[in-house]
Amino acid sequence: MRYEKLATIGPDFQWIIKLTVEYPAMHDNATTLEVSTYICSLDRKARKAGVQFRMGEDFEEYLSITSKIAGKYPTFPNFRPDCSQLEPGKAFWVVGEDKFGKVAHVQALRVDDLAPTNLADHLESLKACYVDPARHAGPGSSCVCVAPTARIISGIVAYHGDLWLRSDLRGRGLAPTLAGVAFGLAWAKWSPDFIYALVPSWLIQKGIADQYGYLHREAHGSVLSLPDRDIEDDDWLIWLTQRELSQLIKCSATETIERLS
Repeated sequence: MRYEKLATIGPDFQWIIKLTVEYPAMHDNATTLEVSTYICSLDRKARKAGVQFRMGEDFEEYLSITSKIAGKYPTFPNFRPDCSQLEPGKAFWVVGEDKFGKVAHVQALRVDDLAPTNLADHLESLKACYVDPARHAGPGSSCVCVAPTARIISGIVAYHGDLWLRSDLRGRGLAPTLAGVAFGLAWAKWSPDFIYALVPSWLIQKGIADQYGYLHREAHGSVLSLPDRDIEDDDWLIWLTQRELSQLIKCSATETIERLS
C-alpha cells in the first residue's frame, strides 16, 4: 500500500523509487525509501498549491527558462554553462509550473568535491562561479568569505541556489516545500557532507531562511564582486550537515508514513 501511494509522484522523480531496491542505505542515514516518502509528500503539497515540478540537467535549457522570467535576477555564473562545468550527475535544476504551464518557481543545485580544500577557499578562489576564473572572471572580480565555519566545511558539498518563486505564490507557506524538494533530491543523488546556500540579509531578517530549514547561519559568507556582471553582494552563509539533513528527511518521512498507516 505504501508503494502504491509513493507511485503517485510525478514522472521526473520516479527514478528515486527504483533506487530503493538497488542501493541499500547506510545505517542511521535516511534510507532511499524514506527519501522517496519525503519527496512524494512535498510533491503532493506543491501540487495542492498549484505547482507541478519537473527537473533536468541541461543548463542551456535552464538558462533559456530563467532568462525569460520577468522580475527575476539573472542566474549567477554558478549555474551558467558558459561559466561553470555543470556535468550530468553533478548538477540539476527544478522548475515548478502552474496549471497553465507557466513558470512559477525555479531553483538549482550542484555538488563540488572540496575534500582537498574548504568552502571558504572555494568561494574566494571564484571557482564556485567559474571553472577557470583566470579565463572567465572579469576585471576586478573578487570574493571574500569571513564566515568562520566555511573554513571547516569540506568534503562532498552541495550548493543550493538560484531559488525564485513567483510573486503571486509568495506568503503561502511554500518555502519549506521548495527547499525540501531540493534537500531530498540532493540526498538521493549525493548524500553530501554539507549542503549550503548564500542568501541576502533580508531573507535572514524576514525569517525566510529559517523556513527553508537551514539550521546554521553566519554573516559575510560571500562578499562577492563581479563588476562585469553588475554583481555586488554580501550574503549570509546558511547550511546543514550531512547528519542534520538525514535527520530532517527521516523525521518528516516517519510522520508521513504514520499518517498513511
